[in-house]
Amino acid sequence: MRVMFSSTCFTSLPPCFPSSLTKTTKSSPKFSMSMSEDPVREWILSEGKATKITKISPVGGGCINLASRYDTDAGSFFVKTNRSIGPSMFEAEALGLGAMYETGTICVPKPYKVRILNICLSSSLDRYLLVVLSSSWNSYNLVHLEAISTPQINTWSSDWVQFYGEHRLGYQLKLLLDRFGDRTIYEKGQRLVKSIGRLFANVEIEPCLLHGDLWSGNISSNKNGEPVILDPACYCDT
Repeated sequence: MRVMFSSTCFTSLPPCFPSSLTKTTKSSPKFSMSMSEDPVREWILSEGKATKITKISPVGGGCINLASRYDTDAGSFFVKTNRSIGPSMFEAEALGLGAMYETGTICVPKPYKVRILNICLSSSLDRYLLVVLSSSWNSYNLVHLEAISTPQINTWSSDWVQFYGEHRLGYQLKLLLDRFGDRTIYEKGQRLVKSIGRLFANVEIEPCLLHGDLWSGNISSNKNGEPVILDPACYCDT
């Protein structure tokens, strides 16, 4: 069984989490383990600066990931796990969170760890890869290759209009053609891609970091009533 987690720590957790952070895979049965077998607990106590875990609670409400809250003497940790999606989804999310966190402009959960764990369940041992997060970003380029249900191409580009036409509109049109064979829409879309530059004539474009998936389900608030944004699909945009 492959288990992934992304651990996020709040000084205090927002009073409620959006469904996008509390998704449960319907096709994957829930599992339980003893405290001594829990690698998340081991990491929190060794690297998370906690000396005691007071409570572990499941967090429900979604359809993609399993989610848990670990209450400790060093604060509360929110943990997401997934057994069917590769590490790139969590890596991309954590990198986006880190980039937004470093701007200091809005309350964002601080990402702590993304890794694939060594877990021994029912005498079956799986091997996993450790991934250490980097939260740096270049304000004049794109942040990362986002991996969600539909991957996004976030290759580096100095021309935003060209990037948007080729890697946002153009890529989606190609997916549409490949999956559904709709050449009529594809050809109409390609005409838009080729002429999109005219829409931005004489417009000064400056790079900035976008959340990329900002909707009501990815917005919460902390105990002070301040907005908290979560679950990003970041790239640098205007």
